[in-house]
Amino acid sequence: MKRCLFLLSLAAALLAAPAIAQDLPQRIPPMAANAKRGELVVTTPPEILLNGQPARLSPGARIRGPNNLLVLSGTVVGQTLQVRYLPDTSGLVHQVWILNNAELQAKP
Repeated sequence: MKRCLFLLSLAAALLAAPAIAQDLPQRIPPMAANAKRGELVVTTPPEILLNGQPARLSPGARIRGPNNLLVLSGTVVGQTLQVRYLPDTSGLVHQVWILNNAELQAKP
C-alpha cells in the first residue's frame, strides 16, 4: 500500500514538473543582453531575410526556438519569425532566439 502511494505521488510530481518549467521568466542559458530584435525569414539556408534585407547565417549558427531548444534552419524555411539575434565579427548572423509569447510582449 505504501509503495502504491509513493508511486502515485511520484507520478503526480512528474506530471506537474512541465507546468512549473513553463513559468520560468528567463531562458537558461539566458538570451544575450545585447541581442538585437528583428524579423527573420529563412529563404534557402544559409540565406535569410533579416528585417526585409538579405543576410546570411554563419557556419555553425545556432537558432533557438521559443522553448530554447535548437532549431534547424531548414525546418523554418518560409516562416516569418520574430527574433532576437547576434551577428558574428564578420557580420553574419550567428545566434538567433525565436521569441515566445512572453518575450514578444516585453518591451524591445
